[in-house]
Amino acid sequence: MGRQRRILVPMDGSRRWAALAVLLVAEAMNLLDTTIVQVAAPAVYAELGGSAGTISFYTAGYTLPFALFLITGGRLGDVIGRRRTFRLGVTGFVVASALCAAATTPAFLLVFRVLQGTFAALVIPQTIGLIRVLFDGPARARALGTIGPVMGLAAVSGPVLGGLLTHAWSWRAVFLVNVPLGLAVLVASGLLVEDRAATRPRLDLTGTALVALGAGLVVYPLLTHWNGYLVAAGVVTLAVFVVHQRVRGNLIERSLFRDGGFPAALVTSLLFFAVMTGLTQVMVLWLQLTENVDVRTAGLTLLPWSCGLAVSSLVAGQWLVPRYGTRILYTGVGLLTVGVIGLIFLRPVLVPLGVAGLGTGLFTVPFFTAALDRVRPAETGSASGLLNAVQQLGGTVGVSVLTAVFLASGLTAACWTAVALVVAAGVAAAGRLA
Repeated sequence: MGRQRRILVPMDGSRRWAALAVLLVAEAMNLLDTTIVQVAAPAVYAELGGSAGTISFYTAGYTLPFALFLITGGRLGDVIGRRRTFRLGVTGFVVASALCAAATTPAFLLVFRVLQGTFAALVIPQTIGLIRVLFDGPARARALGTIGPVMGLAAVSGPVLGGLLTHAWSWRAVFLVNVPLGLAVLVASGLLVEDRAATRPRLDLTGTALVALGAGLVVYPLLTHWNGYLVAAGVVTLAVFVVHQRVRGNLIERSLFRDGGFPAALVTSLLFFAVMTGLTQVMVLWLQLTENVDVRTAGLTLLPWSCGLAVSSLVAGQWLVPRYGTRILYTGVGLLTVGVIGLIFLRPVLVPLGVAGLGTGLFTVPFFTAALDRVRPAETGSASGLLNAVQQLGGTVGVSVLTAVFLASGLTAACWTAVALVVAAGVAAAGRLA
């Protein structure tokens, strides 16, 4: 492997924070696109037709390829430069978003959603690496601490915005909103510095194919009909991927698994985002299919969750984490659990949704702070891609599992399933992370 020069450009304080804003908008744009479609999916189904099963695919068609190619996207940033990869991904994402808005059949929309997810996988892994170049010392900790709140707030704000746009105009607006946002990010990306790995790694195409095939075989039966043979084949393929990485693979930095901290972060991320993304989908379906409210009301009903997350994220980032450390994430687990249980027993659901939002914010800030704190510079691309991949995979599994439970057994069963996942996330975090 050849030595590759690491490009750094001195920046003043104000420009660094402006560059951070560019990266955070890109992060928000991705997660917004994950959840904004959830509330619009019934309207898409009503206009374009297709089978009822396509409703879940409109979300999973984005999150699954996004998850599968994130690790490779992180590696590509190491090889050709993070800013260059970031710009390439944003450009493709904008074009794919416009194509989604113009889709005339379910098949075309699903193809364009896959393209969206693939290009987003080039964008998001660059965020952490570029933040590490832009900041150091306490400023770096503060910058990394902004990722969790922005991601959480964008995730739960998506249904609100999706409901308003769909009601005011059309479901096509939920895709078109990405175009001005993406163009603004491209214009402002000149604030970013170029950076790549000091030692240029090679792209592991075999590893990419193995992990994509294995994860796809495991997740696909969750989205359609259960097939034990496909799941077993997926597990075997993922086992081959692990062996390949241990012997000669270069997709994941093996040093990330030197202790239990980062694996614990991966398990925690998968479980937590399964609840967060899956429960949002369940609430949208419950409001529209069971309570018979319109799309705007369904979106606005989730506003307490967004507001609670925004408030608790701000408080946690500014005061609680600096004073009490990452252990406040357990308070977040407790509040989120209480909020989800409240969805079963309390009507209207505004108060329990607000409590769940407070818990979500108190969890995300210390979690991302702890998960990324010990990652070394050489591990940045791999760690960022892997953490984001597991998060998106968790969202895909959450949408699949909680939606299936809701459609089969109702809101109560879906909420108790979510509670079990929240508690499991807290246990995983307690194992080694915090």
